[in-house]
This record gives sequence, structure tokens and C-alpha cells, in this order.
Amino acid sequence: MSEALPTFVQTRLFRFLTVGVGAALLFFVLSWLLVSLGLSPFIGSVVAYAIAVVVAYSAQRGWTFGGQHDHVSAMPRYLALQLGCALFSGLVSHLAVTRFGLSALAMSALTTVAAGAVSYVMSLLWVFPTRG
Repeated sequence: MSEALPTFVQTRLFRFLTVGVGAALLFFVLSWLLVSLGLSPFIGSVVAYAIAVVVAYSAQRGWTFGGQHDHVSAMPRYLALQLGCALFSGLVSHLAVTRFGLSALAMSALTTVAAGAVSYVMSLLWVFPTRG
């Protein structure tokens, strides 16, 4: 079956981006839904984010990186990476606006690309390293 898929669909980067976009959409829908159902914005967003992280971890581990990594080491690393990327995003956003005067749209684009690049490289090298 994989022979029928185009090569770019089979690449890790494509899969990583697909999972990331899917997780972002899941977070968006869940946070809207939970707040619409009466949860506070803080609780609704935290619950939605936690669900999106679990789904993204499962998909990244299984589909993007082949599912051969032990949860005992991969899961804590993935959570640490997500925390690090959140803090890195805050730093990049702050500098983009205060130091470089970027608009909110440009800041969001820069932060998304920067955090995504760090997340991909660290996932590849540290969270889900290739076994040799």
C-alpha cells in the first residue's frame, strides 16, 4: 500500500506537519466546544490542550516516527519538549513584537515556524531518535 502513496506523503516531515496541523485543529475545536458547553475558558483550554497533546504524541510516535519508542522514555521527553516549545514561543513572540516591531500576524507566523522547527528537530534527535 505504501508504494501507491507519493514519496512526499511518506516523509517524516510531511507526517510531522500533518499531525501538528491536526492537533492544532483538534485543540481549536475542543477549546471552543468545551467553553461553549459552559466550562471556564481557562479550564476548557487546558483540557483541550491536554487531549490534543495526547493525540499528537500518539500520532507522532506511531505514524511519524514508526512506533518503536518506549513510552517510559519518549512520553516524558515529549512533554518536556512541549513545555520547552511553549516557553520558546513566548520568548520568540515577545522579541518579535518588542525588539523587531512585528505585527501580531507576522509574530504568529514567525513563532509558529520557529516552534515547529524546534519541535521537529528535537523530536527527531531526542524524543524519537532513530535506532541504529
